[in-house]
Amino acid sequence: MSVRGGGRARAGAGLLGLLCCSALLPPATGYVIVSSVSWAVTNEVDEELDSASTEEALPALLEDSGSIWQQSFPPSAHKEDAHLRPRAAAGRPRPPPGPPGMFSYRREGAPPARAPRPGTARFLTHSHAWGCLATVSAREKIRGLPFGTYLPISDGVINNSTGIPFFYLTPKDPAVADLMKNPMASLTLPESEGEFCRKNIVDPEDPRCARLTLTGQMIAVSPEEVEFAKQAMFSRHPVMRKWPRQYEWFFMKMKIEHIWLRKWYGGVSEISKEEYFKAVPRKA
Repeated sequence: MSVRGGGRARAGAGLLGLLCCSALLPPATGYVIVSSVSWAVTNEVDEELDSASTEEALPALLEDSGSIWQQSFPPSAHKEDAHLRPRAAAGRPRPPPGPPGMFSYRREGAPPARAPRPGTARFLTHSHAWGCLATVSAREKIRGLPFGTYLPISDGVINNSTGIPFFYLTPKDPAVADLMKNPMASLTLPESEGEFCRKNIVDPEDPRCARLTLTGQMIAVSPEEVEFAKQAMFSRHPVMRKWPRQYEWFFMKMKIEHIWLRKWYGGVSEISKEEYFKAVPRKA
């Protein structure tokens, strides 16, 4: 009897607590308390989760009329507090509702139409005043390893593009020492000032910004071409006229053998020399 009496006392105390809590609930009219929520993840959702998402997934989730909240609860669970939601700013269009689902994604479409590749390659060669020349090092500690040097270049005066990069070098330059042992080199020109990258605020190292690599043999400019090389280099780099003469400056050019252009995601495309030299420079 004492055990049963104690149980009844505890039950009475619990009932009294519930009655006290109920006295506090009327002011909270209009709110729905939900303890938990769960749902089954379908194969379709798994496929979407494997896809590449964007940072716009969360806003789309919150504003989508078929979002996870509205699919998980009946209308009565959220219609009463509709007046508490912030109103859309005036003049700001709402995004169109997406298909029902957990998340929404923006998928990349086909790349935009771009200029012909040989013309893009010629444009990069002509528009650049600097480039990274990679040689095979002749230095003892790094002999046989690639060695990059950033050098001023020019393929002609501003209204005369030849497609052939010219250089103004001194024998004291490490690149010249390398070329005396192995004249093969590669010149890389990124689309650092390209219109596409600037308009879309894309980093120049992004694959969507073109990169051109010319590979060939570096040779000294013949006496017949010295005057043209001087006009090409000095018109782009006027300060070269005042460089100290004791450094024995001379002109070189690249005899191009291979042209490689990377203009979108994926690998590089090889351009033939015939197409390259026949093309007209076009913006990337």
